[in-house]
Amino acid sequence: MQYRKFGSLDWEVSALGFGAMRLPILDGDSSKIDEPLATAMIRRAIDAGVNYVDTAWGYHQGQSEPFIGRVLKDGYREKVFLATKMPSWLVKEEADLDHYLEAQLKRLDVDHIDIYLLHTLNARFWKNFQDLDVFTWAEKRMSEGLFDHLGFSFHDDHPVFESIINGYDHWAMTQIQYNYMDIDYQAGRKGLQLAADKGLAVVVMEPLRGGQIAKNPPPNAVADLWARSQRNWTPVAWALHWLWDQPEVSTALSGMSANAHVEENLAVADQAKVGKLNDADRALVDEVRATFKSLEVIPCTQCEYCLPCPSGVAIPRIFEAYNEGVSYDVWQNARSTYKYFIKPEERADNCVECGDCEAICPQNIKIIEWLATAHEKLSEPSI
Repeated sequence: MQYRKFGSLDWEVSALGFGAMRLPILDGDSSKIDEPLATAMIRRAIDAGVNYVDTAWGYHQGQSEPFIGRVLKDGYREKVFLATKMPSWLVKEEADLDHYLEAQLKRLDVDHIDIYLLHTLNARFWKNFQDLDVFTWAEKRMSEGLFDHLGFSFHDDHPVFESIINGYDHWAMTQIQYNYMDIDYQAGRKGLQLAADKGLAVVVMEPLRGGQIAKNPPPNAVADLWARSQRNWTPVAWALHWLWDQPEVSTALSGMSANAHVEENLAVADQAKVGKLNDADRALVDEVRATFKSLEVIPCTQCEYCLPCPSGVAIPRIFEAYNEGVSYDVWQNARSTYKYFIKPEERADNCVECGDCEAICPQNIKIIEWLATAHEKLSEPSI
């Protein structure tokens, strides 16, 4: 395992972090973590040198934090830096700050958290935290030893990122969506550089864009591009090496949901270093980016912030099926998934257009419109 500096902190953090948002599940229900398998995966990663574990209040419909607390027993807690996040969308008054922190300490069954993040900051949540004087609260709780450092994860436009970065002098880190597809999206490359210049560690989420750029084989047009290179890399290796080629990236969180994901990511992380790519490699990635963008898929990363839908619509799974049809031109498979693996009461035509999902979607997807489009296309009879 390769290690990297964590901003201005005196930490050596593994290039690969373990994100606990996409753990293996049972019965297609994200609240039912396959605990024996997920435990084996996380402990295997830690035994191989991964020392950064990231979770949050809402992951796996509230079950991720308690599970991580159980996984980190038997001496594993002492081997990792543990990060979790305050659910910004649930914080309405000052008392909520202590309420959620105390609940999370109990869920995780720990006496302190290494990095505590304000989750999915955008302009609205940022203003609310400022109004609640979150920094006075945070510094008091840090002095009491409840958490060691304060950071934030981000989902909004770059000007908002600048405001947040410059709005507090003691941020330890930021977590941003960044991959070779999203160089100009949200914080983007400009945000990565700004944070690094100010001494913040940068933790990358969605390094594989919710798996969209990790599929093997990739779409034919993308596969043809990768085949031009003499490097015998998988799509996962290309995506991760592109990130780790940049010194500003402190660690990349991969949402691993199978043993094979763990083993592949560990193997790639063993070779992680700045300067791994040459100019020809970087130019090829630019071509791949342009080709993927031409496929025009829904930018859903399967984060599940939109769940539970008040009407029971399986939004991420519907978008995944639609994207598969578009990207691979395999509409028969996509329609079969919609018909046989998504229950009638979970399909897109159950949407009542309440807009709750759009208000919290980190990708700012026009979910209501896309659900209508997806239902129309996925309901067409297979030929």
